[in-house]
Amino acid sequence: KTKSAKAGLQFPVGRVYRLLKGGNYADRIGPGAAIYLAAVLEYLSAEILELAGNAARENKKARILPRHIQLAVRNDEELNKLFSCVTIAQGGVLPNVLPELLPKKTISLK
Repeated sequence: KTKSAKAGLQFPVGRVYRLLKGGNYADRIGPGAAIYLAAVLEYLSAEILELAGNAARENKKARILPRHIQLAVRNDEELNKLFSCVTIAQGGVLPNVLPELLPKKTISLK
């Protein structure tokens, strides 16, 4: 059984461990650190994919585009804070029209 299967994860624990060792982050890397990091990465990916899938469905699309990922991340408070310094290529911007620029509602007299 693979390390990922033992931990009940989809993300590759062995690859994360190898990258942690080769990255010169510390002199020694415990195997639990790779499992934990793989679990965190898997959770974040699943969260973003779920929100992006919802955004794609709202736009009547079957495929998730970078625009949908951008909308998902920017509309979620915690993910927006986490990705505050990240630019998503081809993501566009959030639609934001100031209330002063909207047409005024006229009161019709009858």
